[in-house]
Amino acid sequence: MPTDVFMPQMGESVAEGTIVRWLKQVGDAIDKDEPLFEVSTDKVDAEIPAPDAGVLLDIRVKEGDTVPVNSVVAVIGKEADREAVAAHPASAPAAVTSPASARVTSDAAPVVRGADAAATSTGASLDERRRTRSSPLVRRMAKEHGVDIRAIAGTGVSGRVTRRDLEAALAGGTAPAPAFAPGEDVRVEKMTVMRKKIAEHMVMSVRTSPHVYATYEVDFGRIDDIRRAHRASYEAEGLKLTYTAFITKAVADSLREFPIVNASVDGDTVVYRRDINLGIAVALEQGLIVPVIRAADRCDLRTLCRTIQDLAQRARTKQLKTEEVQGGTFTITNPGMFGARSGLAIISQPQVAILAVGSIDKRVVVVDDMIAIRPTGEFTLGFDHRLIDGADGARFLAAVKHRLEHFDEALV
Repeated sequence: MPTDVFMPQMGESVAEGTIVRWLKQVGDAIDKDEPLFEVSTDKVDAEIPAPDAGVLLDIRVKEGDTVPVNSVVAVIGKEADREAVAAHPASAPAAVTSPASARVTSDAAPVVRGADAAATSTGASLDERRRTRSSPLVRRMAKEHGVDIRAIAGTGVSGRVTRRDLEAALAGGTAPAPAFAPGEDVRVEKMTVMRKKIAEHMVMSVRTSPHVYATYEVDFGRIDDIRRAHRASYEAEGLKLTYTAFITKAVADSLREFPIVNASVDGDTVVYRRDINLGIAVALEQGLIVPVIRAADRCDLRTLCRTIQDLAQRARTKQLKTEEVQGGTFTITNPGMFGARSGLAIISQPQVAILAVGSIDKRVVVVDDMIAIRPTGEFTLGFDHRLIDGADGARFLAAVKHRLEHFDEALV
């Protein structure tokens, strides 16, 4: 009997997923647990394994389409089942949203939840209900900014409010001008799902948090000495004793000292998080993902090395689980690995600070009134001025600097 392949639930708050790429085509044989397709959500990109062995009989969701969780996206079975499956094609999954051409069937009977239910119960018009049934992302953005979607004139299909409509309303203007003129020599490509999610989050973060930045120069001379002394013992365990591990340790210990940098803003209240979960940004070929080290302040240096190495490797091979990119309370990003001397990073909401690490190079500095050559790097803290004043941001960054320049070798 054929086996249906469903869009998986990639986390409690994830309601839909986008098929990025099919790794098998109709007619291909596949083993159980062999990667079948790549899915992207607003939390993570991942390869989804086949639930059973057999032949891929049917693909029911095209690459680039977004469908609700538990929708049937493909069918696996025996070669003998192919004709029967082809003779009885399933209807398209409900609420399919294709970036190329979204479609709405006016006589469909969608499930009514949340704002839709409220609109229906109060006798709201069909146009109002269509607007409130905009995408989950648009509804979430509207909620974060306290905007009533029903008050916005939607330009989407059947009057739905699109992300561009909402952004224009927040900016107090109209939709942005076209990016290029007719006849201009350009190449146009659709954004990947990951790139769109990053873009949406960055725009929302800049509108939410008044960003302030402070930069400190850090002397890595002591860290270099410690690395040389202990590198061999770490390599014997298959670990790389990287600058990132030392920085993560110093940041985690400093966050315990300055809990306001590990907090969040919730309306007119401050949420002080007792857990210190550090996000470590990992650059991918076409985007960025931030796996999270949980309870980082309770990890020793070896554990941090091992965890950073494991998360980065699985991030690049799309093997991360949804929960491994959720729940971060502070983020470290490293533009220095690409040669940038410093960087001004955008805060990952609902966090209130982010640390950008510049390149660590030998530079000429003054030590005890003498010119010396020392390995140094610039650390730039971006923080939310709604909650963190300049003095607090500077004190936190000074604490990170002090811990690195006077690192306790007993911790290694």
